[in-house]
Amino acid sequence: MYSFEGNRVTRHTGTEFPVFQAPIGLISRADLVGAVSAAGGVGLMETASLPMEEMQAQFDLVRARSNRPFGLHLMIPALASKPEREKRVLDWVLDGRTRFVTTGYGDPTRYIKRIKDAGAITYHQADSLEEALRAEDAGVDGVILGGAEKGGGNSRDNLHSFALLQAARRRIAVPIVAAGGIVDGHGMAAAFALGAERVLMGARFIASKECPWHDNYKQAIVDADRVIAIDMGLALIPQMRAVRNPFAEAVDRGEAGHRKNPYAGEAMKLFYEGRTDLALVGCGESAVLIDEVKPAGDIVRDTVREFWEEIDRLSNLRK
Repeated sequence: MYSFEGNRVTRHTGTEFPVFQAPIGLISRADLVGAVSAAGGVGLMETASLPMEEMQAQFDLVRARSNRPFGLHLMIPALASKPEREKRVLDWVLDGRTRFVTTGYGDPTRYIKRIKDAGAITYHQADSLEEALRAEDAGVDGVILGGAEKGGGNSRDNLHSFALLQAARRRIAVPIVAAGGIVDGHGMAAAFALGAERVLMGARFIASKECPWHDNYKQAIVDADRVIAIDMGLALIPQMRAVRNPFAEAVDRGEAGHRKNPYAGEAMKLFYEGRTDLALVGCGESAVLIDEVKPAGDIVRDTVREFWEEIDRLSNLRK
């Protein structure tokens, strides 16, 4: 029986397995977060989009679905743009309800003292080595490092995970969580070899039964054999990656859609009505590796099983 007892990230999160569910807005709800948590992974609930009362209700539902740890995510730019809500969210997140908080895409010093004073562990999401180093200097307990193959947020100059993780391993002392290009235990084993101690998966959990988005979105990911990167020119999403379909190709040519949101179109009709012809089916390059929609708990368990199988296979090379 293998375990992750020596894993620093597992000690920080209090979870059984080193698998994170990405806190993507609008999918990080009770069904998905609770299922990942119950399976021993790190479910992450986002805090930027829901009214406070609904957020509390979602938190209670996660807790009803799982008595195991889960975390809360603070999207810094979204919260900082609404100071009154930011204060309410911070007070709520840091009232002792969780021991693990992630922050993303902004200056982690904005929240680090509050989080530390509350006695919580905090990891910061970054997409470059420079951002990760600044976060480490600010005092975070770990970094979530996104390679350029992930779905959104990168510029064309960002490194892909293979080079980024190796560069980070040489210079960063805190634990590294790898994000981008990972959907299973094979990718997890590769990330660990390159210097990560845990993985975060986005597209893989979009294509889960508990994700609240429409089945057409999930099936588009399952069917994908190519993706496309489109320059969006948005502050937080300079580039968006998506399933390559006629709408995405038209957006890339400037013949359809707009640049007002990362999905370049009517996102809500895509999410909840399945209109893949009206908005980009956002995903990372890893979409081409996903061949079925699965329960989130199975995704966690299968990833861990495949990881140890891959470690065993590599160990046998020494015999």
